Amino acid sequence: MANIIGLFISYLRFERNRSELTVKRYERSLRDFETFFTEKDSSLSWSAVDADIIREWMEKMMDKGNKATSVNADLSAVRSLFRFALSRKLIDCDPARLVTGPKKQKTLPQFVKEREMDELLDGKEWGDDYNNVRARTIILLLYETGLRRSELTGLNDNDVDFVSRQVRVTGKRRKQRIVPFGDELEKALRQYIEVRDKTIERQCDALFLTEKGQRISGEKVYSIVKENLTFATSLKKRSPHVLRHSFATALLNHDAGLENVRLLLGHESIETTEIYTHATFEQMKRVYKDAHPRG
Repeated sequence: MANIIGLFISYLRFERNRSELTVKRYERSLRDFETFFTEKDSSLSWSAVDADIIREWMEKMMDKGNKATSVNADLSAVRSLFRFALSRKLIDCDPARLVTGPKKQKTLPQFVKEREMDELLDGKEWGDDYNNVRARTIILLLYETGLRRSELTGLNDNDVDFVSRQVRVTGKRRKQRIVPFGDELEKALRQYIEVRDKTIERQCDALFLTEKGQRISGEKVYSIVKENLTFATSLKKRSPHVLRHSFATALLNHDAGLENVRLLLGHESIETTEIYTHATFEQMKRVYKDAHPRG
């Protein structure tokens, strides 16, 4: 049989126009499953796999301590490949349709309080060297626009419109959206660009650059955010996505409509955005308990 994973990955990349992060994640999951069933029985192929083998693979992952969210993401990749293979007549049946993933435990998104963000952005001593200016600008941009980490690293200079005060964002599945920004972020971006252009020899059109002039990596952005959020919050999770949660929660706490927040975040479904209403309700309950004399 042809390299079924290779065919599927090409389909995702060139026909479905999926992001490189998604493609790599799918391929990693599929290679893991293929290794599992070939080690179990070297004669097995994708066309001979049945639902029981998929369930055994999932059980193995759960036994290793993988969370339901992670297992379901891997299962989603396997399901997608089987649907693709069936549509191309590479297999005769789809065993994954008989498999149900583990139930996910719903958790509320973690977010940094507005007061804590104010203390970080306004109270912390930020230097005027390139690394400090870049770090503060990245954190402010994530907090003020709600961008995903990959969306930030994908920004180019021409994505920022200072006249209209808006940034053009390329999100999941390369869908574009426009996100506005305010005075403070405009000032920070202009200062950053000025320092960058005086300090760094540019090698590409990326907005955020490494010291060598290359596009900044997602890992570096994660490191910058994690290091600086340590000064602001006691949350165990201190990632760029926490700032995305903080952005959405702050908007809803200040009466922004759910549909507006959905559009700004680039969510396809309003159900995805609704989890932030639960987060703000939990915050409201804590405020009530602390503030009311008989709470």
